[in-house]
Amino acid sequence: MKIKHFLFIILSVTFCYSQKEVLPIIPKPLFSENTNEQFTLNSKIKIIEQYQDSFEAIYLKEHIKKQTGLEIDIESNKKNIKTITLQIIDSNSELQSEEAYSIKIANNEILINALTNKGLFYGVQSLLQLIPYEKTKAIKLQGIKIIDQPKFSWRGMHLDVCRHFFSTDFIKKYIDYLALLKLNTFHWHLTEDQGWRIEIKKYPKLTSVGAWRNGTMIGAYNDQKFDTIRYGGYYTQEEIKDIVAYAQERHITIVPEIEMPGHALAALAAYPELACTNGPFEVAQKWGVFDDVYCPKEETFTFLQNVLDEVVALFPSEYIHIGGDESPKTRWKNCNHCQNLIKKENLKDEHELQSYFITRIEKYLNTKGRQIIGWDEILEGGLAPNAAVMSWRGTEGGIAAAKQNHNVVMSPGGYCYFDHYQGNPKNEPLAIGGHTTLEKVYGFNPIPEDLSEEEQKYILGAQANVWTEYILNDKHVEYMIFPRIFALSEVVWGTSDKENYENFEKRVVSFFPRLEKMDVKYSKAIYEVSAQPKIKNGRLWVQLKSGKLDRIRYTLDKSELTNSSQLYTKPIEISTSCTLKAAYFEDNEQKSTIYSQDFYVSKSTGRKIELSEQPNPNYFGQGATTLVNGIVGETSNHGSDWIGFSGKNLEAIIDFEKQETISKYEIQFFQSKASWIYYPQSVEIFISNDGNTFNKIAQCDANYIRNNRGKVVLEFPVSKARYVKTIAKNYGKIPEGEPGSGTTAWLFVDEIEIH
Repeated sequence: MKIKHFLFIILSVTFCYSQKEVLPIIPKPLFSENTNEQFTLNSKIKIIEQYQDSFEAIYLKEHIKKQTGLEIDIESNKKNIKTITLQIIDSNSELQSEEAYSIKIANNEILINALTNKGLFYGVQSLLQLIPYEKTKAIKLQGIKIIDQPKFSWRGMHLDVCRHFFSTDFIKKYIDYLALLKLNTFHWHLTEDQGWRIEIKKYPKLTSVGAWRNGTMIGAYNDQKFDTIRYGGYYTQEEIKDIVAYAQERHITIVPEIEMPGHALAALAAYPELACTNGPFEVAQKWGVFDDVYCPKEETFTFLQNVLDEVVALFPSEYIHIGGDESPKTRWKNCNHCQNLIKKENLKDEHELQSYFITRIEKYLNTKGRQIIGWDEILEGGLAPNAAVMSWRGTEGGIAAAKQNHNVVMSPGGYCYFDHYQGNPKNEPLAIGGHTTLEKVYGFNPIPEDLSEEEQKYILGAQANVWTEYILNDKHVEYMIFPRIFALSEVVWGTSDKENYENFEKRVVSFFPRLEKMDVKYSKAIYEVSAQPKIKNGRLWVQLKSGKLDRIRYTLDKSELTNSSQLYTKPIEISTSCTLKAAYFEDNEQKSTIYSQDFYVSKSTGRKIELSEQPNPNYFGQGATTLVNGIVGETSNHGSDWIGFSGKNLEAIIDFEKQETISKYEIQFFQSKASWIYYPQSVEIFISNDGNTFNKIAQCDANYIRNNRGKVVLEFPVSKARYVKTIAKNYGKIPEGEPGSGTTAWLFVDEIEIH
């Protein structure tokens, strides 16, 4: 696909951007203003630094050479007329934090000021983005003044190295990606059911046994297919020290995660005496949640404290992540020791036992001068006194923690899970599900409106998570994070503006040639033609979107899509069942994959619909209209064509706005037990002519739904009705032995068709 340069124009040896063009920096600076001056960068220029061999000066020198081929020397005294000066100053009214910096590009000097080396490093990153990635002998830079600083103190990216393992070289490359975009926290997920990835010298079997599994799930979870290849790996303590030092130079804090009390199968395979049962255990080959967890006995706490002693010695971070998520209570309920401990400590139940577990670990880490952070499940049973919360199941956990005066990092799945699909699943590599687009990430606000001004102070920031069940190698990781990491960086820097998304999108597109020169694999879903169904006055319209609207061509009759097909100029009305095909064309050539979507039109399509309970924000689709937009969701993924209810029933009322004759009803449900999604217990259909009195006309039970794999088709005597009500009863509590046991199930539902 041909990618145009939106943000800079390279002609011969000249680089400049005019006042009318967008500033080619991500994240966007807090303040920038072009001037009438111009600086020529060539090999005669010197970098002036205050301190000999400072990392920031060396970094700038090396990256200017990498980008342009220019060799520039570093000096401590300003002897030359034209220089790039890196300067740490004592105070400045323009710079308000240790991460703040300013840049001034004038005729004879580029000056970067900061209060600390950290701010200086961020200034260097912005300057490097202003310099094109082109081999040349001279570059003219537009005069500019920039004053910049971030809004949030926690600007993070996560990487799971347990489901799939990544080399030390790639971990450093990943850290470089964070540094490029002024992110400052790397959350390194090091232990899991599928592999223990950190050397602990006191417990060598954690890596000799726990770091290796005898096979791996392949393909989609529901396929239940596995290979038989021994798989694993781990990082030695020397390797970790090297990576921590590498990150520190780039002003990035590494927060290690040591999972407890759940997701512990790899550790239990190595040391089964830490469990509630005798096992035997093996390192997990499939994904999901497992009942076997750490037993809260004294030998377990001794083990974890010894592990944490070595972790703390390796990682200087204030926070140690202890997980705390997805920990079933099945084994604890049937364990004499656990039940006796609940009585001894006057605990209410197993949830309070988990709080007891986490609190003991917190107290121990506090003696080491460290704080714990955990996933939002650590709220259940009571939050440990000093714990910070990472809110992943929406923002509710973060809100609850902030209201209790605890620090929070927002990481809701619907916005911040980069293992979700980012484009049309038909065109994407297999992913765990979801649909998290670049635009959706950019629209995220880490500070919920529910919090008071005082409570908002507890929101440290946000991070995106990369879980690797379906991400097998380095290039796949890159593909999943780029370009969504651009959106995250601007959100946490505090300069995102979802009302001006077009400006951001242009800066992203301008970055693509740079990524290519950096040999970074990235998603081009931004160019895909996407369709947004719209309902107006009881009619269904489809709005198409891509790089340029006047270059989309489409068909509705299943004919071949060509450069002479219908040109898209306005929303398309869908009045009968059809297949919409569309693609982006440029210079008479198709430049994007073909968007193809079947629309099924029935009496319910495009009608008014109301829900008694709203879908969970992470799986909201288009809200209620998702059920009447003519698109039937695919059961191979649960992306944007589905809406999800966490522990709630579906109750929907469709209003035809006049009496209609009906005799057949269809609806579809999705099940994926590994993701805690279950078919409903029952479905009931009611009709009414006044909207008040409803009569049941059809129903089915769980056996019918299960036997028909979620597709419900109910026929009934010909009836006349204005309103049709659907009640689908949530499965309820997930049974023991299943992923998520003890919690309430998710209900996923899609298109309602009435004939």
